[in-house]
Amino acid sequence: MTEMRYIDDVVTLELDVSRCNGCTQCTLVCPHGVFRMRDKRAAVVDRNRCMECGACSRNCAQGAISLEPGVGCAAAIINGWLTGSEPSCDC
Repeated sequence: MTEMRYIDDVVTLELDVSRCNGCTQCTLVCPHGVFRMRDKRAAVVDRNRCMECGACSRNCAQGAISLEPGVGCAAAIINGWLTGSEPSCDC
């Protein structure tokens, strides 16, 4: 399996590290490993892996993570990946 990536530098993901309490939820729910813990706080290790599913922001009780879910149309990307075709959905 090749690494799933979206188009570079279009992701709306933002992390306010000063609001992170180190709960690690973002590292657990992110399907692409966008987050890692550094010095007991979350850090974005590869922003362009984010498919903007919104799992991280929905599970961040501190509100440290923001993004516009669906901008990258995760359904289209996953569908294209699973079928081996260009990303496409019926949105």
